Amino acid sequence: MDKVSGQKSTVGHLYPALNPFDQQMLDVGDGHRIYVEQCGNPDGIPVVVFHGGPGGGCSPMMRRYFDPNHYRIILFDQRGCGRSRPHASVENNTTWHLVADIELIRKTLGLDQWLVFGGSWGATLALIYAQAHPSHVAHIILRGVFLSTPRELDWFYQGGAGAFWPENWAQFESLIPENERHDMIGAYHRRLFSGDMMDETRHARAWAAWENALASIESNGVGGSGPSDYARAFSRLENHYFVNGCFLNEDQQILGNMNKIAHIPGVIVQGRFDMICPPQSAYDLSRLWPASKISMIAKAGHALSEPGITTELVRTMDAIAASKMLRN
Repeated sequence: MDKVSGQKSTVGHLYPALNPFDQQMLDVGDGHRIYVEQCGNPDGIPVVVFHGGPGGGCSPMMRRYFDPNHYRIILFDQRGCGRSRPHASVENNTTWHLVADIELIRKTLGLDQWLVFGGSWGATLALIYAQAHPSHVAHIILRGVFLSTPRELDWFYQGGAGAFWPENWAQFESLIPENERHDMIGAYHRRLFSGDMMDETRHARAWAAWENALASIESNGVGGSGPSDYARAFSRLENHYFVNGCFLNEDQQILGNMNKIAHIPGVIVQGRFDMICPPQSAYDLSRLWPASKISMIAKAGHALSEPGITTELVRTMDAIAASKMLRN
């Protein structure tokens, strides 16, 4: 296929969201089929993008951090998310199923190595995948680091972040009886999986609204939850992972296995005022990763769309493309 002709303005501005040149539903077993797309240059540097959540799904916006002349951009919806089927299913849906799915995508596309790019839960998945298959990862680019530890989950769901957003926290907490508030993830789990569609949707909207309200540094506290079917799918999937500790074998699994990927070049882009994934995790990760570089963005929160984060990610991907072209 002919190479595409993309345009951008100045450094740090997003690239056009070009249409995919390939879309498929990949049968990954266990009754699941996942949506996979490719866009950009079919002969370019392969980069796979991991969306957040768990439960978020990919979007055209995620294509725009990569020069389409130089990158072969691979996006996919994780099990139960977006266009993957069955929609919102938590059956046979764990971190290790996702790692196996990613490997199947790589093999299906005939790739030996690729770059991995992910933010928030996508950063978790990028690190776990790289630790499981280090020989197939050429570079790791992370944003808004989440290590899936009890400390991070307690921060966001047991009142840490609520100290900065007390009015939003009060709304989130108000749906749970006081005698259950010592375990908000567990309490919401019982309601998100109650079997009562109206009750599940009500709690799903509250779960999603709490997270969305805190995503941007410019937030006024009104984040919304999106359409009811999206909110229910997102919240059930995310809660399913969190109530199970993201299916990791130990509390510090990622940091404890950094020796497996310490040699792989990496970039960490972290918002200084990230309320969802505070900078401590990104800093701890960088100290155990000699081949990484960390950029703390001064006036930024968690969202991928934060201007400072956008600028740094585009600059990073342009620099990686330029260095690989020089070597070639």
